Amino acid sequence: MEGNRSEVAVGALVLIAAVGFLVWLLQFAAPLGRGGYEVTASFRSAEGVAVGSEVRLAGIRIGQVAGMTLDPATFRARTAMRLDDGVVIPSDSSAVIASDGLMGGAYVEIVPGGAPDDLAPGGEILDTQGAVSLLDLLVKYASGSGEGGE
Repeated sequence: MEGNRSEVAVGALVLIAAVGFLVWLLQFAAPLGRGGYEVTASFRSAEGVAVGSEVRLAGIRIGQVAGMTLDPATFRARTAMRLDDGVVIPSDSSAVIASDGLMGGAYVEIVPGGAPDDLAPGGEILDTQGAVSLLDLLVKYASGSGEGGE
């Protein structure tokens, strides 16, 4: 009988820890579709970016990638981004796929433009720069076909 009590106590502690972790996780995770508005951008290469990846402005998280599809006419990655309420960006802003260093994940960086009008909900960021493949850069450097090569 004493063994059952200890098993029940350990089980209860594990359950309490799991519920606590779930509450903590939900506190910091911003689920898709909650508030904000959506804009789109089309990238030549969206390597490393996936649904849920961060969208940043000046290094601050302002949203996340809500969806990605392949445009069959242009063969570009059409990316839908959900930006937080209260974040407005100029209509001539650009979107760049960036990386958190060599081993970091990819994210979309918004570079604000200087237009007096703002990008409307559902609008498209036309000026984009796709992901840069680090493997391609290393191959170019190693083969000497990069900058300063012969």
